[in-house]
Amino acid sequence: MTHAMLKGSNVPLEATTVRAVLRWTPGQGVPDVDASALLLGPGGRVRSDEDFVFYNQPRHPSGKVWRLGKKRVAEGLTDTIQTDLSGVESSVGRILLVASADGVKFERVRSLRILLYDAGAPDAEPVAYFDIIPTTGAETALICGELYRRGDGWKFRALGEGYPNGLLGLATDFGISVDESEAAEEAAARQAPADALAASAGEPSPGTHPTVVQPSGTGTAAAVPDTARPLPPERAPEVPGQGGRPAYGYPQPAAASTATAAAAVTAPGPGPAYGYPHPQTGGQPPTYGYPQAGSQPAYGYPQPVQTVVPDPEFRLPPQGPQFIRH
Repeated sequence: MTHAMLKGSNVPLEATTVRAVLRWTPGQGVPDVDASALLLGPGGRVRSDEDFVFYNQPRHPSGKVWRLGKKRVAEGLTDTIQTDLSGVESSVGRILLVASADGVKFERVRSLRILLYDAGAPDAEPVAYFDIIPTTGAETALICGELYRRGDGWKFRALGEGYPNGLLGLATDFGISVDESEAAEEAAARQAPADALAASAGEPSPGTHPTVVQPSGTGTAAAVPDTARPLPPERAPEVPGQGGRPAYGYPQPAAASTATAAAAVTAPGPGPAYGYPHPQTGGQPPTYGYPQAGSQPAYGYPQPVQTVVPDPEFRLPPQGPQFIRH
């Protein structure tokens, strides 16, 4: 005979091994539900963190309470906790059967039900079931019911008590030490993309500091990165000589001596070449609009051929890519 239970009611259990099946109807927007168990000792609290059986710790060290895992059945999805009541330690007086929805409110979970079976009779009808209706709908964890000692036997009580702060809040209330490593892992996960971006840009990641090399004080200079060395002073670019040919478009070297320059100005030559500069004599006014002969070269026009002596210190400027960062 199957007992349909109401909140607060209880039923005696004759089975020595009980399978508590949590069942719900999946659908669009319906969260996944997890079953877990807390073994409570004297004072209604766990004796240690090992008394918490859940998805990250699916079996109690005693081997008498364990999580079977999830299955899909015709009526929906299930998650199951099984308990060998005959082997539970005498110091354990109650076993809470809990449902959690990973931070999602239970108002979105449809047709939530807990069913108790005699594990020794797998094809039998359930011993009892309880349809769980959240009180406010804002709960993210629910105590569906409890297995508790009564004399030499065990009973099941339907509860349906909710917690808005999830499985961690419920477990903390019963003495479980909450591990804060999960929060640290989440922070590291958030930091990882920023670290990768900083590394790709060649910058120190947030939370780290670049290493500064200090002099050792032993007389040996410490290594200084190239970026810290001062740049050499800038110099005007040198234009290589053109041998015995005029270099069109570039200024030429000054005359070797004052006498040579004077000879170039006063030396007779052919008739005037219209549109080009003419030699000037002492008292004549300048020919306006054209460059005049003088100490400065006439840029852009061929100049008198000068004997140029190559500079033995001259070197060609370096060639190749100029925009590679080293």
